[in-house]
Amino acid sequence: MNTFFYHIKLLRPLNVFTSGLAMVIGSGILGTLNDTGTLLLVMAVVMCFAGAANALNDVVDYEIDKINRPMRPLPSGFVKKRTALFISILLFSMGTLACLELSEAAKVIGIVIAMPFMVLYSKYLKGMPLIGNMIVAFILGLSFLFCGAAFNNMSPMWIPMILAFGLTLVRELVKDIADMEGDQSVGLKTFPITAGIEKSIQLSIFLSACIGMGAFIPYLYGTYGIWYGILLILGVEIPLGVVVVSLLNNPGISSATHGARILKFSTLIGLIAIYAGTF
Repeated sequence: MNTFFYHIKLLRPLNVFTSGLAMVIGSGILGTLNDTGTLLLVMAVVMCFAGAANALNDVVDYEIDKINRPMRPLPSGFVKKRTALFISILLFSMGTLACLELSEAAKVIGIVIAMPFMVLYSKYLKGMPLIGNMIVAFILGLSFLFCGAAFNNMSPMWIPMILAFGLTLVRELVKDIADMEGDQSVGLKTFPITAGIEKSIQLSIFLSACIGMGAFIPYLYGTYGIWYGILLILGVEIPLGVVVVSLLNNPGISSATHGARILKFSTLIGLIAIYAGTF
């Protein structure tokens, strides 16, 4: 039973579930929830790719996770590296097959752009200062354009894409602060390692302020209604403020770890805010 649990844990099921839920919200924004066939295919692609990328990332991060996350499935010994790699290849293949059933634009975004970037990130780009962070944010934001492309309506997906990109970029930067010890031990050159914690926190605060102010623009221009503004304040603005205050009061790894957890859910709440704001 323990072995089965760790094989599921390898995929980061909460992240996979959240990615699928995000596509449901995206479909809601587009007004296409009644097209269940396309929606299920979109969810299958995104969830398979997310699980595959998570498994591949654990294979590549094996030495790092021995320090940062020793109870992850691979360093704990419950899952073998070759098994994790097989699962990753299988899920990428399943996601590709599902993607082939969608529109031409969705095929390009999913197979030609997103999947190669996921592989390149895990293998080569993760340790590049800011570049790795931006790639992760780009991939997550791109999933909303993929959703729009699948339903042949990408225009309403640009704002969700930008919001997801911004919040993910901040989270990834804060997460790199939390992971400094393990990343440094294997020679990764993330931004906190090359520039230091102080500059990383300053950049995180600056980006948080930009996102906090920028996210209100669609509301001020009447693109989204009052529920967007309310949920944005509760689910995005306040959490961003909490993370900023925490980093200012205790600029260290523990605050960064806590902040990364908070920001993981802010992106989802921000998307729900967009959906609610369309009514």
